[in-house]
Amino acid sequence: MQKNFFYVTEMPNLHPHLNTKRSSRANFKRLNVNFSPDPMFTSRLLRKRWVLAVIFACSFIYFIVRLLRPEEKGWLTDEYEVKHTLLRQPFQWQPNIGDDENGTKVLKCRNSIQGIQIIADDRGYVCERSAILTGGCCDASVPQTSRYNCNSCQENHCCVIYEYCVSCCLHPDKQQILKNILKQPINTYSQLFSSLKDHYELCLMKCRTSSQSVQHENSYRNPQAKHCYGENPPDIQPLIP
Repeated sequence: MQKNFFYVTEMPNLHPHLNTKRSSRANFKRLNVNFSPDPMFTSRLLRKRWVLAVIFACSFIYFIVRLLRPEEKGWLTDEYEVKHTLLRQPFQWQPNIGDDENGTKVLKCRNSIQGIQIIADDRGYVCERSAILTGGCCDASVPQTSRYNCNSCQENHCCVIYEYCVSCCLHPDKQQILKNILKQPINTYSQLFSSLKDHYELCLMKCRTSSQSVQHENSYRNPQAKHCYGENPPDIQPLIP
């Protein structure tokens, strides 16, 4: 008896695009499964955002505080620098020079130099140029020499003669006036004040004529008493027509 054999052969894929679509759908389903939201992951992400928000808020507050408090290191303003330089540096209110003129010791003084007839030294003496000793000090033994002389100075602390202004300014009683000037808010002279070392240098600078002594940019407020060591500028004098 003859046996019949049947051979099963694989039929060719007449529609390959159908298999591609099926695999794409399967992959898409797997992707949907893989990218499903994880509660743990979402919680961690939210916590990280809160941390970043807190860090940003703290940084912003820190910046505002530093901006409003310029005295902190690294945020110093010019006004702070000038004001505190005066407090930090040594400031000698009374000249550290004695009055020993017995001939055994040569005194050395600074003086105003510029005066044609009279000179003021850093001890507060005013004398004629002929009475200046070798060390630059006024000879206190000369009758015409005087100390803390406020001659030609008015009640508003303005003087007619520069040397008398310096001598009067060096009087111990005038220290409080000068201290009040150093405590004033920032002004055009603050940078100059910060470079001064003692009472004498301060008086030299204050008694010089400045823009405070001028009115209308071309005339003195008081043509006579224009050398001032006080807090206020000279009184304004009426203009002569």
